[in-house]
Amino acid sequence: MRCDVLTLFPAVVEAYAAVGVLGKAAAAGILDVRAHDLRRWAINRYGQVDDEPYGGGPGMVLMASVVVPAVRDVLSSGGAPGHVVITTPRGRRFDDAVARELASVSRLVLVCGRYEGFDERVYELLGADEISLGDFVLSGGELAALAILDAAARHVPGVVGDPGSVTADSFTSGLLDFPVFTRPESYEGRVVPEVLLSGHHARVAAWRRREAARLTLALRPDLLRGSWPSLDEASRAEVVEIAADQGIDFDPGHPGA
Repeated sequence: MRCDVLTLFPAVVEAYAAVGVLGKAAAAGILDVRAHDLRRWAINRYGQVDDEPYGGGPGMVLMASVVVPAVRDVLSSGGAPGHVVITTPRGRRFDDAVARELASVSRLVLVCGRYEGFDERVYELLGADEISLGDFVLSGGELAALAILDAAARHVPGVVGDPGSVTADSFTSGLLDFPVFTRPESYEGRVVPEVLLSGHHARVAAWRRREAARLTLALRPDLLRGSWPSLDEASRAEVVEIAADQGIDFDPGHPGA
């Protein structure tokens, strides 16, 4: 998978993409991340890429005459056709389903916003996939782009060494991940659950399924309601039983329940 990132701060992207899971995937030839400095397409020798908004108001706006040629040049630079993503608060909400969707494309082109955002003609001319991490504002799109890249890359075969780590991740199954423990067995009076020390794989699997259901019901009932149609029968049964045991009025078909 190739990913081109257009940004005013390429060093940020390059540093993150060189370490951890992404760095290993790049070294193995599975992932190819290329950062492109938007100032290469500046309109003058001073490196100008933004200007004041028409009609007045605070801040500066990234210019269409910079961003559009930059994206078009990168797209024409060779390789597979690119799926262009613009990080913007007005985009569709990013989640694991979107990450899996993006992981299926052979080439991503991520465009990072800054300042007061993009000239509206950037959206009109590029017809990009607009994506938001959530209802909050970041100083720039680099963090959002890296989060999108990282989450999507985990679903690309070979990026994560143990595929089971991905299938067991929170959100992949529709539930939060189950609690995990490591040494020591006892710490400040809190001990590892006995079942995890038993070596009984079926009991461990059942405990993990129940704990994942318990945590999701307690902390993210909204996630349960959204994933209920695709949740496996065993997990559904756990949720219903836990809700009954704890006197929780949980209705998977009612957003407010």
